[in-house]
Amino acid sequence: MPASSLSSDLQAKALEIHQRLCEHYHCPIKYFHTIDPLSELVSSLLSHRTLNRDSGQAFRTLRERFANWEAMRDAPVAEVQEAITACTWPEQKAPRIQQVLREVTARGNGVMSLEFLRDWPVAEARAWLESLPGVGPKTSAAVLSFSNLRGRALPVDSHHHRVAARLGLIPATMAVGPSHRVLEAQLPPQWDAQQVYDNHQVLMRHGKDTCTWRAPRCGACILLDLCPHGQARMGTAGAQGPAEQDSDQAV
Repeated sequence: MPASSLSSDLQAKALEIHQRLCEHYHCPIKYFHTIDPLSELVSSLLSHRTLNRDSGQAFRTLRERFANWEAMRDAPVAEVQEAITACTWPEQKAPRIQQVLREVTARGNGVMSLEFLRDWPVAEARAWLESLPGVGPKTSAAVLSFSNLRGRALPVDSHHHRVAARLGLIPATMAVGPSHRVLEAQLPPQWDAQQVYDNHQVLMRHGKDTCTWRAPRCGACILLDLCPHGQARMGTAGAQGPAEQDSDQAV
C-alpha cells in the first residue's frame, strides 16, 4: 500500500503508538541475532507456529549435529527430523528446509549463500526470498531484518498482528501475510532499519506483556485511549476489568 493512499490520521496514530511503546520499552532495542542470512532463514523456518524457546533449541541442535548447512542439506531427512523434534511439525519442516537449501544452492550455481542480498534493494530481496518454497512475508522480513544484513523490513508475528488489529491499524479481518505491507507503509519512509526493527519489537512485546490473547490487561495499557478494542472491552467489563487483569497475571 503506497503511503499516499494512507490517511494522515492513521499514520499519525501509528507514530504515536510507536513513540509511546518505545519510551516504555526503551528503544533502541538491541538486535537479538547477529547470524548470517542463510542461518536466519533456517531459524525462521523452524519458528513457524513454534515457541521461541523450542525453535531456538531445534536450531542449536542442528548447529551441533551438522558441521555446516551443506551437511544438513545433504543428510538423510530422518536425521534432520530427529534433530528438530523440539519444534512443531518436524516431519514437515525437515524436508521443507532441505528443499529450500537445495533451491538456494541451485540458484547460486552451486553456492549456498544469501550474502548477495546485501547489495539488493529490500523489495527485490524480499521478492526473491518469497519465491522460495514455503517462504512468506514474515520469513522474508525476518531474514533481512534479524540477520546481519540489517535490512529495513518489518516482520509481523502473531502478537504484533493482534495488537495492530485491536488498535485499528489494520482491519480485524486482515490476515497476517497481507498485514506486512500495510503496517510497513504506515511507518515514516525516512526511518532506518533500527527504527523499523524497534517498531516490530515494541508491538510484539506489548502483545506478550499487556495485550495478550486471553484476558488482555486493558486497564494497565498505555495505549487504551488509542484502542477501540480496549475501550469497548472496558466499557462492557465495567468493574470486572481489574479482576481480569489479576487473572491474566496469575496465569
